[in-house]
Amino acid sequence: MKPDLLILGGGPAGLTAGMYAARARIPVLLIERGISGGQMAATEMVENYPGFSEPILGADLAREMEAQGRRFGLEIAQEDVTRVRSSDGGFSVTTDSGREYSSPAMILACGASPVKMGIPGELDMAGKGVSYCAVCDGPFFRDLEVAVIGGGDSAVEEAVYLARFASKVHLIHRRDELRAVKEIQEKAFKEPKVQIHWSHVPLEIGGEREVESLKVRSVKDGSEKDLAVGGVFFYVGLSPNTEAIDCPLEKDAGGFIVTDPDMACSVQGMFAAGDIRSKSLRQIATAVGDGAGAAYSAQQYLESL
Repeated sequence: MKPDLLILGGGPAGLTAGMYAARARIPVLLIERGISGGQMAATEMVENYPGFSEPILGADLAREMEAQGRRFGLEIAQEDVTRVRSSDGGFSVTTDSGREYSSPAMILACGASPVKMGIPGELDMAGKGVSYCAVCDGPFFRDLEVAVIGGGDSAVEEAVYLARFASKVHLIHRRDELRAVKEIQEKAFKEPKVQIHWSHVPLEIGGEREVESLKVRSVKDGSEKDLAVGGVFFYVGLSPNTEAIDCPLEKDAGGFIVTDPDMACSVQGMFAAGDIRSKSLRQIATAVGDGAGAAYSAQQYLESL
């Protein structure tokens, strides 16, 4: 099949776009480097996605979305995209396997990745006690003390989740109040294993072969202290996955792709949806809406050619 539409990324935005496009009988190919679902698949429980009276596992929701798309004929290729560029009459994509794909229209739904703070020990200890996914790695820290860096929804939710395994969870937040929604905050306040270190920032991760400690500093008086932890989980923001995109796209100050209300990018025939797009709220529900809008706009564009 030579696709009329390429979708890069298989998170909720990409899967929704793929389902809408396939249902509209557009020849479409979705390329995803890993398992479908993106960050949704790495989320333990999803409580705020409409249609489910009880929480649903993020991985289960991802599987349902993928199955729904495939039911309409959506084709998915598991490959890692290494370069995206404009070509005559559309776009071309190169993958790590050496394959090349082309299409007259494209939807970028590549998502975003956790921001690295770059403090001493963070990169050296990645996979040795440093993690960016509590759902993925939490069970490895059973009966150990761990630290979570951040104060938003993800940080606080994962701190509560890690309390299932860890003997104690140190939540390090640079401000004197959390940014997470109140319901999530209340869970943390009620969890006896979670200790919040207000107005502190991480300085350095210590250890020889694995994480053994985390040094933190008070932003108020400059005092420092060492926490004896076996793991450190970072949740300090997201960075858009745009490194493979070799096109002159308009981006905001954070590197996220700017679109119009119809998900169209500054390059004609290219659309963006989900966490890679410049917007104020990044949730599964908003990603799904982006994906539907991008697919419809791509359909309108293809019909105009």
